[in-house]
Amino acid sequence: MLELNEISLRFGDKRVLDGCTLHLQKGEHIALMGPSGCGKTTLLRIALSLQVPDSGTVQRKAGGLAAVFQEPRLLPWRTAAENVNLVLSDREETLPEARAWLKRLELDDAGDLYPAELSGGMQQRVSIARALAASPALLALDEPFKAMDSALRERVMGLTAERVKDTALLLATHSEEEAEALGCRVLRYQDGKFV
Repeated sequence: MLELNEISLRFGDKRVLDGCTLHLQKGEHIALMGPSGCGKTTLLRIALSLQVPDSGTVQRKAGGLAAVFQEPRLLPWRTAAENVNLVLSDREETLPEARAWLKRLELDDAGDLYPAELSGGMQQRVSIARALAASPALLALDEPFKAMDSALRERVMGLTAERVKDTALLLATHSEEEAEALGCRVLRYQDGKFV
């Protein structure tokens, strides 16, 4: 599903990634763990082709991909339901399905609200709803649950885990709890690599 081979990257004089290799198969879940600034998000961005490494190769098999970043990436001129509907067909007939996804994420009354009218945690749940509604072959998550209180985070993690059983999942997190809840094999950052 995803192969990262010998990925290296420097930011100025700092080598962030040094020969990282990672192979992710369909239905496999991997969590990248390490201190802030170690390269978790960077490796995720490289996997999504949003960043080019200094060296190494990225190979992704065909199939949809979705991502949830640390901060919500919603279109401000669209309502919550319209943001989710973007990955369905963006037609009027799929809006009920988009609203159903919002309901699963406990956002029943937020469908007609714009991102600016939602709290940060609510915006993040809209982002998660959109990613899950896309039914991607590969899902990348970058600390997606941190803006939620513990009880809500547990429920949202449970829904996410249930939805991604057969999906290749790459998670960047500081949380052992999140990695465990999503059934991840953990790769820890050490000397420029995740091992």
